[in-house]
Amino acid sequence: MLFSELKIANLTLKNRIVMSPMCMYASDDGKVTDWHIVHYATRAAGGVGLIITEATAVSPEGRISDNDLGLWDDAQISGFGRLVDTVHLYGSKVGVQLAHAGRKSEAAGDPIAPSAIRYSDQYRMPKEATTDQIERIAEQFVSAARRAIAAGVDLIEIHAAHGYFINQMLSPLTNRRTDQYGGSFENRNRFLVDLIKKIREFWSGPLLVRVSAEEYEKEGNHIEQTLRTAELVKAAGVDLIDVSSGGLTPKLPETYPGYQVGFSKKIKKTVGILTGAVGLITTDEYAEAILRDKAADLIFLGRELLRNPYWALLAANKRGISLYPDSYERAF
Repeated sequence: MLFSELKIANLTLKNRIVMSPMCMYASDDGKVTDWHIVHYATRAAGGVGLIITEATAVSPEGRISDNDLGLWDDAQISGFGRLVDTVHLYGSKVGVQLAHAGRKSEAAGDPIAPSAIRYSDQYRMPKEATTDQIERIAEQFVSAARRAIAAGVDLIEIHAAHGYFINQMLSPLTNRRTDQYGGSFENRNRFLVDLIKKIREFWSGPLLVRVSAEEYEKEGNHIEQTLRTAELVKAAGVDLIDVSSGGLTPKLPETYPGYQVGFSKKIKKTVGILTGAVGLITTDEYAEAILRDKAADLIFLGRELLRNPYWALLAANKRGISLYPDSYERAF
């Protein structure tokens, strides 16, 4: 199954292997550099079906660090377009992960968040966003999505995980607001659901959301709340949920190969939506088993693709499938 096609909305992927978004901290004022071109094109030549670029900030103050990619300015479109075109040359599809760091921003400027609650003692105290600022952030996401489309991306992912701004909106631990964006479960989900609907007004292609299915804090969101969020985003127009966990607080979960796969399976089965599994998936045999168990529809690989950009080629070769560029054939 690993090398079977998958259709998401109007996009067909050649296989089920995805390069998970991972920040490279190598941009120039948010712009794509030669590093990004080589980095992503290498994984495309390595046979990955879909590459989702690192968290791409929708505003300068929304960056995780000053060295993050961004799409807050039209001047950043051409570099992103060059990246997309190069990856396409080597047979992979390209997605963008749009993000705002909220209280976890370490970039220049004052961080803002749903509520004035510090991530940890090592982070700055964020300012509580006004209603107008929240609506402005939503428009920044929309504008960044339009720029990504202008650059030619095949897919858009909204980053609502790992303790960044949208995750902060979703969680009762970090959202203590009393306006229309806080309090009830529906209000805490309002920003994300409304944002999906806004993007759906002009984008008919694949739309993904990355979630932290478990926050590992007693008073935080757990899989039960995530299932409700999944139902809401599916109804709003999301095609696939990229299922991760953690990151809202410094508390770390116990990790082991596939420690998040159960969340993906639960969401897929209960909500009836496509899902992606991520988290210490390193072998093609285990990836295949996840797909056959119907625990996910896509396998997201992170650090394993940093270690080995040709992971997909080697996995295909084991199955008697030759994906190697002609220049590499002499190796096998």
